Amino acid sequence: MAGFGNIRKGRRDAVENLQYTEGGDCPRCGGEAQPSTMTGYLMCSGCNHEWADPNHQSTSQRAPPPTYRQDAEMIEEFKKEVESGSLAGVLGVDNNLTEEQEASLGRLEDKWMSGMQGHFNTATEDRKPLMISFDDDDNIVSTEVAALTIVSNGFDGGEEIRLEYPGMGTEFYEFNVADPNGWRKGRTAKDTARSICNLINNNSNLVYANLDGVRISFELRDAKLKPESLVLFVDDPGGTDIVAEKNGVVLDARNVQDFEDYRSVVELVLEDGIISPSEDQLLWSMRQQLGIDDVYHIQMVLEICGDKALKECTACGNMAPLYPEYAAWYCQTCESWC
Repeated sequence: MAGFGNIRKGRRDAVENLQYTEGGDCPRCGGEAQPSTMTGYLMCSGCNHEWADPNHQSTSQRAPPPTYRQDAEMIEEFKKEVESGSLAGVLGVDNNLTEEQEASLGRLEDKWMSGMQGHFNTATEDRKPLMISFDDDDNIVSTEVAALTIVSNGFDGGEEIRLEYPGMGTEFYEFNVADPNGWRKGRTAKDTARSICNLINNNSNLVYANLDGVRISFELRDAKLKPESLVLFVDDPGGTDIVAEKNGVVLDARNVQDFEDYRSVVELVLEDGIISPSEDQLLWSMRQQLGIDDVYHIQMVLEICGDKALKECTACGNMAPLYPEYAAWYCQTCESWC
């Protein structure tokens, strides 16, 4: 049983180390006190117990409240440091500019500030704070590629918004609270627009949504994407609650009045030379509204884009070429007419 001797010895040592010694300073073991690492406390040299020093007197004093003169002095001191360092002139403290330079800086500042497109949540959106481009004359070029407008808050079900880009698929958003990609109907049209805007910003890989009252404008997330290739389609089976537009053209089959309206939409669709599935559905709905047959439609496509117009196959997503003699598109991959 020799192995238990060390255990008993350890217990005896522990008792001796922790036993109370009368006449000492420590309230736990009676050991001697020594300064602690904390101000106003003492520490036992034996058991390292710490307790408040009864003889400690606090020397802290409340700082005087700041005054206007102190703030002004600090600002002037900060300006002097900036002027004398590598940041001189960055914060506008250097006023030795000519009138032409000040006017130029004023115009540039106005362009940057007025060129901000929409608002965004930096906590949830991976986005640069400014999406601005200028033309050759230093005029701001709008980054809006399409827009939605809530004209009535009478959503009754079946409303759907589609965002498409050739080769990148289609994003579907619908009026359905139970669906992860569904928006809710607010008390007002502005509340509904806010719900749609937040939904698209949280889920879309194609666009950013910017809210302005009941109008939702879109700008592309990636500068490599072409604005003319983005497709915005709205399916509103009931009354007109939501309207889509692109380049000033309203994309609603119920809005077309004559062949010229239809031609404007066809020109918009063929701007990138590709007819996407949603664009094909939109043009079909307009032809039904105006009574335009497919032959006239093909003639219009040939006049605008020639025989180079492609149609994205709904089955495989590949581009199907146009065969004018058959007035249709044929997908080589699926071996079927589109």
